[in-house]
Amino acid sequence: MKTLVIAEKPSVAQDIVRALTPVAGKFDKHEEHFENEKYVVTSAVGHLVEIQAPEEFDVKRGKWSFANLPVIPPRFDLKPVDKTKTRLNAVVKQAKRKDVTQLINACDAGREGELIFRLIEQYAGGKAPLGKPVKRLWLQSMTPQAIRDGFEQLRNEQQMQGLADAARSRSEADWLVGINGTRAMTAFNSRDGGFFLTTVGRVQTPTLSVVVEREEKIRKFVSRDYWEVHGSFAAEAGEYPGKWFDPNWKKPPPGPDGAPDPEQRADRVWNERDATAIAEAARGKPASVTEESKPTTQASPLLFDLTSLQREANSRFGFSAKTTLALAQSLYERHKALTYPRTDSRALPEDYLPVVKQTMGMLANSGMKHLAPFAKQALDDNYVKPSKRVFDNAKVSDHFAIIPTLQAPSGLSDAEQRLYDFVVRRFLSVFFPSAEYQVTTRISTVEQGGRKYPFRTDGKVLVKPGWLAIYGKEAQDDEKEDDKDGKRLVPVKPGEMVRAESVETKGLKTRPPARYSEATLLGAMEGAGKTIDDDELREAMQEKGLGTPATRAAIIEGLLAEKYIHREGRELIPTAKAFQLMTLLRGLGVEELSKAELTGEWEHKLAQMEHGKLSREAFMREIAEMTEHIVKKAKEYDRDTVPGDYATLATPCPNCGGVVKENYRRYACTGKLGQEPCGFSFGKSPAGRTFEVAEAEALLRDKHIGPLEGFRSKAGWPFVSEIVLKYDEEAKNWKLEFDFGDDKNAESGEIIDFSGQQSLGPCPKCGARVFENGSNYICEKSVPTTEQPTPSCDFKTGKIILQQPVERAQVEKLLATGKTDLLDKFVSMRTRRPFKAFLAWNKDEGKVTFEFAPRDSKFPPRKTFARAAPAAAKKAAAAKTKTPAAKKAAPAKKAAAPKAPRKPGAGLKPSEALAAVIGAEPVARTEVIKKLWDYIKANGLQDAANKRAINADAKLKPVFGKDQVTMFELAGIVGKHLG
Repeated sequence: MKTLVIAEKPSVAQDIVRALTPVAGKFDKHEEHFENEKYVVTSAVGHLVEIQAPEEFDVKRGKWSFANLPVIPPRFDLKPVDKTKTRLNAVVKQAKRKDVTQLINACDAGREGELIFRLIEQYAGGKAPLGKPVKRLWLQSMTPQAIRDGFEQLRNEQQMQGLADAARSRSEADWLVGINGTRAMTAFNSRDGGFFLTTVGRVQTPTLSVVVEREEKIRKFVSRDYWEVHGSFAAEAGEYPGKWFDPNWKKPPPGPDGAPDPEQRADRVWNERDATAIAEAARGKPASVTEESKPTTQASPLLFDLTSLQREANSRFGFSAKTTLALAQSLYERHKALTYPRTDSRALPEDYLPVVKQTMGMLANSGMKHLAPFAKQALDDNYVKPSKRVFDNAKVSDHFAIIPTLQAPSGLSDAEQRLYDFVVRRFLSVFFPSAEYQVTTRISTVEQGGRKYPFRTDGKVLVKPGWLAIYGKEAQDDEKEDDKDGKRLVPVKPGEMVRAESVETKGLKTRPPARYSEATLLGAMEGAGKTIDDDELREAMQEKGLGTPATRAAIIEGLLAEKYIHREGRELIPTAKAFQLMTLLRGLGVEELSKAELTGEWEHKLAQMEHGKLSREAFMREIAEMTEHIVKKAKEYDRDTVPGDYATLATPCPNCGGVVKENYRRYACTGKLGQEPCGFSFGKSPAGRTFEVAEAEALLRDKHIGPLEGFRSKAGWPFVSEIVLKYDEEAKNWKLEFDFGDDKNAESGEIIDFSGQQSLGPCPKCGARVFENGSNYICEKSVPTTEQPTPSCDFKTGKIILQQPVERAQVEKLLATGKTDLLDKFVSMRTRRPFKAFLAWNKDEGKVTFEFAPRDSKFPPRKTFARAAPAAAKKAAAAKTKTPAAKKAAPAKKAAAPKAPRKPGAGLKPSEALAAVIGAEPVARTEVIKKLWDYIKANGLQDAANKRAINADAKLKPVFGKDQVTMFELAGIVGKHLG
């Protein structure tokens, strides 16, 4: 009788096998599993099964119609994930074996890991339960000993039921809200014809609302002028600065929105006259000085959970949340260097003190010369001791904080090394003493005309760096000028009068709130829409956040993929499509989908369910009611427009000169003052892409715009196009059309005038000037002009090539250097796959062609911080090589030495026919195949009906010897053409 162990990933299965081998015996490796006398170990590759509505409830035709909504099935069926069917069948085959009598769920410790296993188990059972007992392996570290300990402390099904219920409820709730919400909003937006896919999600949409609300505040923000009064005071020991403030200032009462005006401060003056009066009254006058100085301390930040790690890595290194998660997962899973990263805890278990000391020992003896001394200091000075700030069972959920493991990593990439160092520094610093400062507040008061004018100066001196030393911040660092509080003040004697040498006003403007970066958005998601920087407050809010630490990166990436937001530097900016969705949800009164706080409450309820404090039935009943409410609201809304905060365009109507305003679906003429509208309008979202207001303004002003990306055909394929407004003689009005660059008038012989244009550069064919013309960049001698009525050149290259917009600057570079930068948005016409390439002038072919970047043949050098062998060990190793046994082994070792690599292309000279395609330089056989494929792809020679067949053009026919070959024939054909 055997036990089947199912891990979440193949690498974890291998780790489990390595850890169990010393205690359970050697495993035999099979194609999809490992096996010994006691265990069968296999793995999923993430989700192998997903939920779906049962066949009788699944609407195929008309699913985007209100008639078939809402879809709330009484149960959910399962279906395999298409791309992993083979792996699923292999796992199920092992689960159904008669000699397998027990299963162990070894998927990742968390909600998703629980769901992955439960769905596989359910699918394996079919209509009846599989009926085999299940145990849970709960791993928070991937070291061999931690895995063996986990097998000694397996959890039973009853212990995991709450987590399983929460996992299924999350999955089903996302399906219900996502499917019904997306179909309802899409049906609403598509009622006037066409198809406008409008995706919504239980977590995705409230996250988007956070970004949109911030952008709305920025757009509505009206900057106000204010002044500060800055003085420089002369004392016997030297000068020091001071800023005027109002000692009687009090925080203003809440405004109409319930919040006080954040711009009101004690040191701001709101009119220039008053600021000037203060400066003139104090300038050149004596001032008395009072001073208060006290010591303060600053403790290190808490240990990292995933969200805080993602936030700080984004701020420090510019890593996206997705990148940070991938790096942390690699350090955990592949290198075994970090503990489980998908955690929301920032503390360690109370019994983890011995492990922490062992980890410090590993770091102290590692090759990390910049950090090892601090680990040694922590051990020598007994810094590692019980502390509720670090060791607290009450603050540990399913996983504890992210810390280094006992394994010193080696072979890390540069990005992995930076993140590992980041975590190690935080781990070390949390045990080090607090930084100690001496903080001084000095008030210099000028008395003039019976009034007092106080100026405040703050000084902060680092006395003992404590944990800051780990980050390289020593005491002298706080003298830097860019640290406003880090000023070492010149001393002032008791009773000394100083003089206000210079006092000047500084005019400033209030600034709008900052846009979200990934770091600040992750913080807002963690606080359910409230940006919280304080560790303790964030910790109190963590169970009510948007999503979980493991899913937040994917939510942000999903919003980027759906074109709801875009990145500009580190800022995340919502698109017109995002504003349109929020306008719709608010207009329909569907608060459930746009309020971050409410979705945070749902996450809180899932956490309660995990701990047995809320039933699955009650939660799902609430989700079903919310779903019905969303669909009902959208169905009943029969007004033509949705209320919202809409724009008015500056450019008048091209038909009647009236005012053009935005409404929910269109930009439409509202007529001149006192007159009826003329009927001119154009849709806001042609082919599923929503105009930004600036784009709509440009289209109305210039009658054309583009090329623009992001359009989708009725079949769902993406495309790029220009948009034009053209006058329709029949309708006597202007209408919007797509312009795909078909130069219909190219052969008309009409004289082209380039006199108002600036040339992009010389034509690579004839040396004449190249200009923009319609949807192409052309040589001035390729079209009829006043100077040359008969064209003599044919140089032309498109503004859009395979959906890649080619900017003017890139063509200028092509004409100047022969090649553009690497462009990354080409899309193959046949495979629909994106690819990267340079556009280059091909002199032999007389046209612009693709040039592909060479693939890196070597990986960059990797860093290693594993402990270096001591000198004694090195000598012992050297001595071993002199033993007789070693001498006997030497010849064998020499024989096994690899041959010197053959020089690339040595003896392989292309035939004349092949050289016409790839060039005449000697080349390696593998490089020939690559060059041939580059040529085949660039010229679209794969057969449309059979992708395995290659059609010969004029150059390839002499190589192939026939009109068509299969890809499997290429290697043999190449051999005949290499000398």
